[in-house]
Amino acid sequence: MDKKKILIIDDEETFADMVKTRLEHAGNYDVIALSEAKDIIRHLHDFKPDVILLDLLLPGVGGLDVCEMLNADPIGISTPIIIVSGLTKDADKMKAYKLGISDYLVKPIDSKELISAIEKAIIEKSQAD
Repeated sequence: MDKKKILIIDDEETFADMVKTRLEHAGNYDVIALSEAKDIIRHLHDFKPDVILLDLLLPGVGGLDVCEMLNADPIGISTPIIIVSGLTKDADKMKAYKLGISDYLVKPIDSKELISAIEKAIIEKSQAD
């Protein structure tokens, strides 16, 4: 079985490293973590992730802006995005869902919740293809 590719974009390196480690230990994931979104399109095309885990608060560009950039890209538009953020405002969630995200998880999250959201996004994507 091929490993699923996960791209994490989160400036909290401790959080990103923890998530990367948890997913890699789960055994079925190949994970790359970025601390900023500046090279997101290059990484998207080089790595071709199955799912993107995206924080909303990033240096330089916000997560919702990243969603818009991804939606304008042929690979990005077909890659499920799961927001993983400390922001709990309904307005942020509504904006994110309007941009087509698959799920919105609030930090802190546990491994089971994260893996469940990833697998759900992958299944939904395969059914849409």
